[in-house]
Amino acid sequence: MSAVTGSVLHRLVAASLGEDRAGTLLEGMVLHPSLLDPVGDGVPRAVLAQALGVLLTDDLIRAVPSGGAYVRDRLAAGEKVFLDHGAVRTVRGLPCGALPEGQESVTRVLAALGYGHTFTYELTALRMTGRSWCHLDLPADVPQYFVSELHAERFSEPFRQAAARVLATSRDPLDDGARADLAALAADGSLPLDRAASLLGFLVACFARQHDLPAVADYELLLAESAEMAWIATEGTVFNHATDRVPDVAALAEAERQAGRPIKDAVEVSGSGRILQTAHRAAIVERELRDGTGAPVLRHVPGSFFEFITRLPLPDGSGVDLAFDAANAQQIFAMTRRPGAAGLA
Repeated sequence: MSAVTGSVLHRLVAASLGEDRAGTLLEGMVLHPSLLDPVGDGVPRAVLAQALGVLLTDDLIRAVPSGGAYVRDRLAAGEKVFLDHGAVRTVRGLPCGALPEGQESVTRVLAALGYGHTFTYELTALRMTGRSWCHLDLPADVPQYFVSELHAERFSEPFRQAAARVLATSRDPLDDGARADLAALAADGSLPLDRAASLLGFLVACFARQHDLPAVADYELLLAESAEMAWIATEGTVFNHATDRVPDVAALAEAERQAGRPIKDAVEVSGSGRILQTAHRAAIVERELRDGTGAPVLRHVPGSFFEFITRLPLPDGSGVDLAFDAANAQQIFAMTRRPGAAGLA
């Protein structure tokens, strides 16, 4: 039995994906040895955090053909994927139904899993703020989260009204039992295996669209001012993208281009020169919106995408640079825009 298949991490992931897929994915991922502790009575928060990252990435690569093809090719070649981070989008400045507004809808989960807020990035051109959340136990090894908030108050009144209509239908996926388990996890740093397995399903559900799909008229109002808010209206808080940490993102981009996958034209380089990023263009997905009579109208809209990042060492030799870059992020966000959409080209 391998270290993966005998681990509590495998058991958690297999409960959702089945033994075979869980084994294939986990054997093909870079995992810190401490995440592969054998099955016992307790599940440390870092293991539960890694399991969540794996399940959310699996959801994304099932929904994004180019990302799925990339991961399959890597695994078939005997190579590994390093889950660097996932990104989610939220909205601040408007009531969000049964959910807390803004990043709190997801950071209440991240904080209990052992994440801490590290850096804040003003995404001025998008009228958004991004924040990175890094795991306190294994910051360089467990996937980070880049959580962005769109500031509704920076848009027009018709825009705010349309966004409010969409978000008002939001439901909270956490029930009382899940909230109690989150509180226990936050207090103790671990959970018994049965409770951790149960909680994991609720955690995955937090990274989904919690509101009803918008009316066509509201979608068009949102799209006219913010492609990012239009994306939130149809996709919610699913992973906007998941990211593989690779040694040479420029070489990777060229290989993806040769493979015929929809890779971004340029590699983005941070002001420090230590963070290099590129991405596939977003998958196009079908969503059923509503016309003025409530009848369904099928629309093809941008979905999620797969990203790649290279992190170079810090000058002091303390490890790789775990920061992000506001300019990079704003260009990467363009992967979910169609030509002519609001925001950056």
